[in-house]
Amino acid sequence: MAEIVQQRIEDRIPELEQLERVGLFTKKEVKSIIKRATALEYKLHRLIVNKEDFIILVYLQYEINILELIKKRRAHIRYKFKREEIEFPIIQRINSIFKRATNKWKDDVQLWLSHVAFCKKWGTKGQISKVFSTMLAIHPDKPALWIMAAKSELEDRDSSESARHLFLRALRFHPNNKKVYQEYFRMELLHCEKLRKQKQELERAAMDLGEYEFSPEILSGKLVEVVYRDATGKIKEAAFVISLLNIAAIFDFTKQLQDSILQDLQTNYTEDSVTWDFMAKRELDAPGAGEELQSAKGRASDINRREERCCQVYEEGVKSLNTESMWTCYVAFCLERQKRKTNVQELKEQRQERLLGVLHRAHDGSLLKEDYYKNWVSSFFCLGLALVIVAMAATQRYSQSVSVWSLSLQTLIQLGSADVGKLFQDALTHVDPKVHTYTHIHTLGLLSAVPAVAMEMKAAYLDWSHTTGGYKKARKTFTSANTFFCCCFCEDLWLAYIQEELGPLGQPQNCSKIHWRAMKFLEGESVERFTSKYTLHQTGHI
Repeated sequence: MAEIVQQRIEDRIPELEQLERVGLFTKKEVKSIIKRATALEYKLHRLIVNKEDFIILVYLQYEINILELIKKRRAHIRYKFKREEIEFPIIQRINSIFKRATNKWKDDVQLWLSHVAFCKKWGTKGQISKVFSTMLAIHPDKPALWIMAAKSELEDRDSSESARHLFLRALRFHPNNKKVYQEYFRMELLHCEKLRKQKQELERAAMDLGEYEFSPEILSGKLVEVVYRDATGKIKEAAFVISLLNIAAIFDFTKQLQDSILQDLQTNYTEDSVTWDFMAKRELDAPGAGEELQSAKGRASDINRREERCCQVYEEGVKSLNTESMWTCYVAFCLERQKRKTNVQELKEQRQERLLGVLHRAHDGSLLKEDYYKNWVSSFFCLGLALVIVAMAATQRYSQSVSVWSLSLQTLIQLGSADVGKLFQDALTHVDPKVHTYTHIHTLGLLSAVPAVAMEMKAAYLDWSHTTGGYKKARKTFTSANTFFCCCFCEDLWLAYIQEELGPLGQPQNCSKIHWRAMKFLEGESVERFTSKYTLHQTGHI
């Protein structure tokens, strides 16, 4: 081992001498580097090597730090020569260390990517291909690595042919991977764009194009179309087709291709709400109306026309595809537009009216998603009691949803509706009491601002507790909600509570405390009625 270490140190001598000779490092610094490198080489050749020490804390980082220091000192003294004698051996050595590390820890993808990053930073682009090639042989199951390798070939080495080859290999391993197809599609468009620009520059310079090869299939976009047909033949999803259309739209020479993709979308994917949603929103980008756009009112009028055209497409969509997902797209669009700020009252009212109409129709068809009932209530609370019907209808459709019951109860309570008590009783019947947020329904019920309603719900809550869990649960309910119950229990409930404590499962010693609390919280005539009934109970007349 000592001979190997000594040889490696001797191999460093020429570069270190150059560093001292040109004034980048002092003699003392060179000696320090030799001493440190010797220690690291011995550590590197131990029988057991710790990965963290090997990669980060010791050798690689040390060598990279030397490179960085050389770079800074070159800039400081403005010395630009002898890079091959100084940096090149260090870069080679770092690449060698990376190679030994990745051979030992093949599964560490981050280690491979660190090597790639180093190669990119220090200009060893030829090495990048070798690193990616070895890495992909070990990790062919990771689509992202194939994409990175192909992009590197295109961007770092300007080799569209190698990039295409890598994408085709990736598709053999991942024939249905959307991201691979999307990036392959993008790569072919980028290559086509590059060739078209080169050809245009040569034509402007009046140069003979005979010496250059410009493939007609690539320049015309035929190869891109082949990629599109292959991709959509494997992945038949509207969202995927739209993603390819959006990529094509980035390039200014793809109008014919975009039209072809749009035709494909409208012909083969109308059973998907995503298609209708996309086609509707395209109307927002339609051309404006010229002079009319100079004023705020004119711009608002133009925006409204665009939104109306969007809604016309949505209307066709719900006629053709009357599903919850289709109505969800329609509602989401109207809701998003309604939330946009505008100082033009007319546009604001038109948006509100449009949203309300769509909500009503989706609700009437039992195709409105649960989440949108909350939007309905919050956006149109000014409608007042008209929302009571909506709130109660929502609980019929989503009878197991705690959030819907809570929303409906809250709405009715805030509106002061007399139907709160009935809705509360229905909630206790339908919702699973084991659901964690179930107590929120109880809290809403007990907080009603209408005394009669609050009283009815408190009694219902206590009765429900007794029915579902017996005396113990009822007692626990009373104790945990003491503040709510004590405030407005009627004398009959106080008396019933005392009777429960006197029963076979009760605790008679608590009766005096309950009596004291009843006298404290009851007011006016309720005190007299309670005292009279309590006395009759004590004497056995009740």
